[in-house]
Amino acid sequence: MTDQPPTQGDASATTVAPVLLTEPRDGVPDTIETAAALARAVEAVAAGTGPVAIDAERASGYRYSARAYLIQLRREGTGTVLIDPLPFADLRTLGAAINGAEWILHAASQDLPCLAELDLRPQTLFDTELGARLAGFERVGLAAITERLLGYSLEKHHSAADWSTRPLPDSWLTYAALDVELLIDLRDSLAAELTEQGKQDWAAEEFAALTQASAPAPRNDPWRRTSGIHKVRGARALARVRAMWHARDELASRRDLAPSKIVPDAAIVAAAQADPKAERELVGLAGFRGRFGRSHARYWLRALTKARELPDAELPRTSPSHDGPPPAHRWSERDPVAAARLARARAVVTEVATERNLPTENLMAPATVRALCWTPPTETGEAPVAEFLRSHGAREWQIGLLATQLAEAVQD
Repeated sequence: MTDQPPTQGDASATTVAPVLLTEPRDGVPDTIETAAALARAVEAVAAGTGPVAIDAERASGYRYSARAYLIQLRREGTGTVLIDPLPFADLRTLGAAINGAEWILHAASQDLPCLAELDLRPQTLFDTELGARLAGFERVGLAAITERLLGYSLEKHHSAADWSTRPLPDSWLTYAALDVELLIDLRDSLAAELTEQGKQDWAAEEFAALTQASAPAPRNDPWRRTSGIHKVRGARALARVRAMWHARDELASRRDLAPSKIVPDAAIVAAAQADPKAERELVGLAGFRGRFGRSHARYWLRALTKARELPDAELPRTSPSHDGPPPAHRWSERDPVAAARLARARAVVTEVATERNLPTENLMAPATVRALCWTPPTETGEAPVAEFLRSHGAREWQIGLLATQLAEAVQD
């Protein structure tokens, strides 16, 4: 890498053109695909020093699973390592080599689940996207903050590629290596920014929470998120959406294809509305003329038949049930007092977030604010509100900034 980046501060970031980074400084390493090559890489990574930049590439939108199809690492004294995880049952030897080192990731919550599947779990981490949010940056994508803080421009045109492709094209591997090329420098620059703003302890709490986060609970009735379902009327038609959604999900899982690659949501909605009873009727619908629509016509018809034969007692509700508060736009008619509490609480969060140069959603999760306002603690005062927030996953720095004012906001 021969180009040197411009010296970047906030003032110069808007006036000095960034340098386009097209190649890693040490070149693109060979992808590790064998046990012997992995053993050598693990030894090299273990001999390195300092934090470890790490990234993973998935095949979202192409595959059903969220597994990693490429792992990238970079460490001082090691350089960049690219690992194809497909030949390996796990990467626990690599995990042991970097055990105790700080991991640097961008948008860690996206990559941690697929890394955990390979027995790669951090003890400590630094999330550059989350750090940029806490610093109040408007644009927090990797390319944007690299450009702002380091003066380099990164091309992101392979971010939505099908990383299950084999062999991986050279240009994709270059892109992947560049994703970790500057993460260590970026971490240092963001850490300095957060310290200058007095937010380093907030960031430490947020990063610690990421290392302890468990997998999110499955959504209730995920079929209700079918795009266009609002066009479907009646419980029986909704049962057809549900049956088709689950049939598609099962087929997508077996083929390890994204559900949209089987048939699109629009096809499910069309079938639910038309309720076809013969193959000719089904394949005449938009969305069923492709490979999986036509060749699996009988499969789809069986799903529709099951929905048609369901007793009334087993039909889905026409409106979804909610474990927590109802949608906020219905509060004024359902509970005007709670709606007033929510308005006051939102105003508090917005005011404090503006004062502290934070996104409101990073100051306090909107779902937590809604839960507090819908069913506030029976006892008034700061302490019960603080405990309520804590029980809903709020961090201590958030509670310290908001508990007192939120306690006042939820008092009727």
